[in-house]
Amino acid sequence: MIGVVRRLGGEALTSHAAFVEFANIFVRNASQVRQSLKSLMKPHLKIPAALLAVCFAVSLSTARAENPADFTVESALDSSKFQLSKNRGKIVVLHFLLKTECPFCLRHTHDYAALAATTPDVLHIFLKPDTDAEIKAWAAKIRKDDLKDTPVIYRDPNAKLADQFGIPDGYKFHGQTVHYPALVALDGNGKELFRYVGKSNADRMSVADFTAKLPEATKK
Repeated sequence: MIGVVRRLGGEALTSHAAFVEFANIFVRNASQVRQSLKSLMKPHLKIPAALLAVCFAVSLSTARAENPADFTVESALDSSKFQLSKNRGKIVVLHFLLKTECPFCLRHTHDYAALAATTPDVLHIFLKPDTDAEIKAWAAKIRKDDLKDTPVIYRDPNAKLADQFGIPDGYKFHGQTVHYPALVALDGNGKELFRYVGKSNADRMSVADFTAKLPEATKK
């Protein structure tokens, strides 16, 4: 962890993406926060003390919070619903897609929907915080060439579920401030296996990386 933080410290955290990555490192390694801060508080590392304090506070507040034990989301395309507690025993993968139009979200959704068709014990739940009408218009643009059906897109009104899962916001995109794109994998008991939070709309966990990561995560 120190090595990665030192790399970011060397960049003086001048970009918003670097700040998000820095904060996420603390979130994922809360037990090492205090020791890391001691190492970072050296003259040659140009990280403002105020920024460290913010990251420290964010990391602790996020680390204390637990993912929701259960939740229900409704489809924007039909009358279907998804409830986590009714799908115990299956791996559930939450895809937090960007608000507003996003071509990378279209590609991401298509690729994981194609994967989902071959892995019935792994449920992929695609979430967008837009209105029903906006989601329907967006979903119509998903490539159908190798998909049997249009993937179900669920609404996450006001990104409340994203907030509950600690997905960071503050990403400037298409004139709006939105949550960063993220993938969260849950085991059959609803416990988190791993997550990937992108630093931009183009930064996503590829299907190849996901399929390689999942077996490793489920062995633990």
